[in-house]
Amino acid sequence: MSTKTGSVPARRGPYAKSTQRREAILAAAHSVFATRGYRGGTLQEVADRAGMSQTSLLHYFPSKSSLLMGVLTWRDMVSGDGAPAPDLESSIVDSVLKQARFNEGVPGVLELYTVLCAESLTEGNPGRQFFVDRFAQLRRNYALQLSELAVAGRLRPGVDPDVAAASLVGLWDGIQTQWLLAPGSVDMSVCLNAYLNLVLLPE
Repeated sequence: MSTKTGSVPARRGPYAKSTQRREAILAAAHSVFATRGYRGGTLQEVADRAGMSQTSLLHYFPSKSSLLMGVLTWRDMVSGDGAPAPDLESSIVDSVLKQARFNEGVPGVLELYTVLCAESLTEGNPGRQFFVDRFAQLRRNYALQLSELAVAGRLRPGVDPDVAAASLVGLWDGIQTQWLLAPGSVDMSVCLNAYLNLVLLPE
């Protein structure tokens, strides 16, 4: 989101330095959690990668769980939360394929998401509610856009928007996992496009 020139004063001094250090920690944690997971990655590893002591890291994130939530939120800021474009003119097909291609090009984004999502199923994982809420939001967003397409006569007869939305989310995550395990074995955009063509009528 852009702002008008001169409307917000530039951040300088201690505040700017604090923001930079926080972002450095999040970037380091992103890398560590994407490769080692939440349980496997340690605060010391994150601190070492960020070039600071663990004590300094804890000044910004007082616990490992708070760091996890910071990374998950930061990840969605970097890649978007996966929600489709709100206007019908920007088709669900375009928004899904654009997001899929974008995610492929951002190092560590898919790895982090897939690893932390799987770990959220384990007992006591602090990221569980984040993923519960995220999946619910995705299903709502896609179901809403598919319902709008149904009103516009674009949804194939017999297709339930709620079922199609949940299926899209599940398909997308499954294809991402296959893509990560064997890069080049599947084309995410082709698979997602094929599914959407099954539930949508041509314009």
